[in-house]
Amino acid sequence: MEAIIEYFKTIPSAHRSFILVGGLTLFWLLEGTLPLYNFTYKKWKHAIPNLFFTVTTIVINFGLAFLLVGTAKWVETSQFGIINWIPNLPLWAYVLLGVLLLDFIGAYLAHYVEHKVKPLWMVHLVHHTDHNVDTTTANRHHPLESIIRFAFTLVGVFIVGAPIAIVFLYQSLSLIATQFNHANIKLPKKVDEVLSYIIVSPDMHKVHHHYMLPYTDSNYGNIFSIWDRIFGTFMKLDRDAIVYGVDTFPDEGANGKIGALLKQPFHKYRKPTTVKSEI
Repeated sequence: MEAIIEYFKTIPSAHRSFILVGGLTLFWLLEGTLPLYNFTYKKWKHAIPNLFFTVTTIVINFGLAFLLVGTAKWVETSQFGIINWIPNLPLWAYVLLGVLLLDFIGAYLAHYVEHKVKPLWMVHLVHHTDHNVDTTTANRHHPLESIIRFAFTLVGVFIVGAPIAIVFLYQSLSLIATQFNHANIKLPKKVDEVLSYIIVSPDMHKVHHHYMLPYTDSNYGNIFSIWDRIFGTFMKLDRDAIVYGVDTFPDEGANGKIGALLKQPFHKYRKPTTVKSEI
């Protein structure tokens, strides 16, 4: 554990880039051999807007990174935050609790709020209006959402008291997790179900991308599935019944154009349809 912490304390930017590109490449290839859905889309054409938003997310996170690093250094030096207030915490527990709580605040809570606050939902829409969810969808976030997510992570680092090593470890795990659970891959249903008791599995997260409520407002987690189970936001839906997209923005053509997606948050709010859930 000490070796892992030392590595992530000074992880080179090239290694972080490799995690992003390597994960994307791995799941892209797996989609070709173990596809959940046999999409008829042109994979590279579909990927263009998603990769564009991946780049904007990287640029924003890089530009604001000094705030994250500064906050992480301050909480570590000041011994401020939840994990620093628990006495005699073993290193493994210190790291695990740090990652768990960052996942809760930076991913689950941020995601939940985006769905419940109308202006934030309009920003988050860009992620949901993908009609062919695959691993490139993972970082399909409007630049405004990238800022919102960064703010939640920053608050999380402050509250949790996470040093930079745990922050970088969390971000790396979060990146791989989101690429994995968005990937268009088909695991055996039992394997997927067992995984979903610990981490957010592909089938579990795909429910969240169903085009109608209440499924859209469920399964908010990114790395760990426990938050959805604890707070009652976990839902099931057979993967063969899932329809991607959002009912209020059904134009697949527009939802694949960068210009239209950049303007999407500024549309007037459209009330979604709620269907009776099966579970």
